[in-house]
Amino acid sequence: MAINDQGDIQDRGALLEAAGGDGVLRHLGAGVPDDWHVDPVLLGVPGVRRQTDEDNQLAWQADSLCAQTDPEAFFPEKGGSTRDAKKICASCDVRAQCLEYALQNDERFGIWGGLSERERRKIRRRA
Repeated sequence: MAINDQGDIQDRGALLEAAGGDGVLRHLGAGVPDDWHVDPVLLGVPGVRRQTDEDNQLAWQADSLCAQTDPEAFFPEKGGSTRDAKKICASCDVRAQCLEYALQNDERFGIWGGLSERERRKIRRRA
């Protein structure tokens, strides 16, 4: 027999026989736990990575209205109007998180949390 009493495969041929046409290794001896899985990060699957603390801190961005609109409105040319961007920000549920992010990260361009860079700079000076 190619498999010993502990369920260990003794030769490569037995392993190949155990693998089905779909490439799935079939049950050999003891059952595989229901919660068993293969970690795609450990396998090196392209485009898959572990979630980081930074991902959790930026989760609010998924709920932002600006993510659903043209980004050019939030980064106007010098002297351009910020009115449309500020109007969108005024009704955004994550406006406070956005402004906090911009202040903590010293964002120097664009409208963040409904404020321009100049307006954010005034807030930083007061703090």
